[in-house]
Amino acid sequence: MGAWDSDPFGNDTAEDWTYGLDEVDDLSLIQSTIQKLHEVGSEYLEAPDAEEATAAADALARLKGHFYVRNAYTESLDKWVDEHPITPPQELVDSALRAIDRILTPPSELLELWEDSEDFERWKNHLDELKKRLR
Repeated sequence: MGAWDSDPFGNDTAEDWTYGLDEVDDLSLIQSTIQKLHEVGSEYLEAPDAEEATAAADALARLKGHFYVRNAYTESLDKWVDEHPITPPQELVDSALRAIDRILTPPSELLELWEDSEDFERWKNHLDELKKRLR
């Protein structure tokens, strides 16, 4: 796991995902990322898919004006959000909320990885906080 922090952009996968937004002017990347997670269903959820879905959910929260932190790791995302004042449809927000719940439900590799770390509660609190920002 290429993680250095428990926040939504504290890993290489989420950081890399944000650069894909430079290729779109709509919510298509966000929507497809969240949909990809849902397509896993009750099968084993791989950590990279969960990290990308978390980043997509955070992007939606930012589009709603609910930022967690702005820093060097979120700079490209924050620029994209500023340049694309899109109001996310409630259906997509609800889908993102379900995605976070799925990440926190076994079988989930990301859940397993964080459960084995001393920062599990901090990571889980970040996801709970993200859900609040989405609502």
